[in-house]
Amino acid sequence: MQKHRYDVVVVGAGGAGLMAALHASKSVSTAVLSKLYPVRSHTGAAQGGIGAALGNLEEDRAEWHTFDTVKGSDYLGDQDAIEFMCQEAPATVYELEHMGLPFSRTPDGRIAQRPFGGHTNNETGRPVRRACYAADRTGHMILQTLYQQCIKQGITFFDEFQVLDLILVNGAAAGVVALELATGELHVFHAKAVIFATGGYGRLWEITSNAYAYTGDGIAIALRRGIPAEDMEFFQFHPTGIYRLGILITEGVRGEGGVLINDLGERFMERYAPTVKDLASRDVVSRAMYLEMREGRGIGGQRYLYLDVRPETVNKYAALDGRTNPDGTPYQITADDIMAKLPEIIDFCRTYLGVDPITEPIPVQPTAHYAMGGIPTNKRAEVVIDEENTVMPGFYAAGEVACVSVHGANRLGTNSLLDILVFGKQAGLNAAEFARQTLFPPLPADAADFAREQLERLRNARGREQAAEIAKEMKHIMFDLVGVFRTEEGMREALDKIRELKERYQHVQIQDRGKVFNMELLHVWELGNLLDLAEVTTISALARTESRGAHAREDYPERDDEHWLKHTLAWMREDGVKLAYKPVVITKYPPEKRVY
Repeated sequence: MQKHRYDVVVVGAGGAGLMAALHASKSVSTAVLSKLYPVRSHTGAAQGGIGAALGNLEEDRAEWHTFDTVKGSDYLGDQDAIEFMCQEAPATVYELEHMGLPFSRTPDGRIAQRPFGGHTNNETGRPVRRACYAADRTGHMILQTLYQQCIKQGITFFDEFQVLDLILVNGAAAGVVALELATGELHVFHAKAVIFATGGYGRLWEITSNAYAYTGDGIAIALRRGIPAEDMEFFQFHPTGIYRLGILITEGVRGEGGVLINDLGERFMERYAPTVKDLASRDVVSRAMYLEMREGRGIGGQRYLYLDVRPETVNKYAALDGRTNPDGTPYQITADDIMAKLPEIIDFCRTYLGVDPITEPIPVQPTAHYAMGGIPTNKRAEVVIDEENTVMPGFYAAGEVACVSVHGANRLGTNSLLDILVFGKQAGLNAAEFARQTLFPPLPADAADFAREQLERLRNARGREQAAEIAKEMKHIMFDLVGVFRTEEGMREALDKIRELKERYQHVQIQDRGKVFNMELLHVWELGNLLDLAEVTTISALARTESRGAHAREDYPERDDEHWLKHTLAWMREDGVKLAYKPVVITKYPPEKRVY
């Protein structure tokens, strides 16, 4: 077993991890651990843009961005953190620009911006151009830019190291234990501060936009160390995933004028959101699509609808909506415009569907996309561990693994990239400050024992259960019963099945008992994480007897602010999952009914 010592250890090399490492490394020794090569991190899949009230194309204000985020969160977002994020947004975008990120530009050279669902001019109620973008490769450009800056800074990377455990000493973070994939050797990383930036857990569902690596490792590790998970019942389904595959079709397609069409050829969003139509927030659009399909208006009666971005369709509905360019002229788009603004989407559809979006509509269905819940943190990215927001010394989290909570019950498009950058930076700065002011905690002699025990139990298992079959059943039951719409009966059935699968998991069989690049072993370990998170998610959702944001219950269809304007905290105990609650931070915007 090898041992390493750094002031700050960052786990995860996506946008949040790289931003944290970049800012921490300016004053303390910093290492980044990633189970992937950094530029393969899931941030690279983000397409549409970063929300920031730059006002480059029309009037916009950070206060409007703040209110849109609060409203989009269905009033479950903590408003102090939301206000901080939206105020920081313009400076964050310009920081990226100065690092060299190649944003798309206006004719006069400013950063281009486009509309996105839920972003509005608060005075007129009309969509506003707030998303700063680099064609439809915005996340990829962020990842490349930040990684180049980290290399320039001389940060130490441990690529293809799977973190298995968090080391705690006297209630404070003291490092992590990781498995080196190439050798099967365990490494202990001793640290003054630890930052988790490990991403989400969308692989819990059958149809998902998430990478195979998105298995909730960070949240599961924290749960096993007595740290709660917050608001796990809220998981966003993005309305436009490629049919059957789940690969994301960015909201930027609708921002450029694309419309959703049912089997009758209707632009059906006019029924559900008459003001903003196809640019309603994601929870509203996903539910509308589900209802259209359930009522038999899916294409050919199937479980998909069309997203139409053909120039003739876009121009037709732009004229009907009275949509104009920034200079007041009627909005029109050409095939060349679509190719320039959405090149990756065009390529996805041609490659995976054999569909050319310039001449044919795209078959889409809602896809599991984003975790609003995660490890509880404050706006300094410090992990908090109870209803009183008690800080765990030396432990930080940022990005999708964390719950600040700026997304509340439903995240607005473009705010995920903003979240990883703003709070990744906060994690790095505050972890470095903590490290400068403290000594290394003592390292326990048995620091690696729990991680070793987990691997050896799986490696030496002689059961007959197949991990792939357990995973398949878990994903199917979660998609059908803990998906876009939920009921008590369905979720109880799901919970019984998940507990059955967890019992079968104890008897899983592994064929590869070696140590070098034993990916089967790690995939089975990741499945254990997903099963734990499936149980926590379902129990949290069962307890919340209301509909709010992405948590839509057919047996409790109304939002209930009197009883449920509060965050869920869930702990994993020996005797099962324990729930508690803490209040939502409300500053300027008391809850009101959402209108679209």
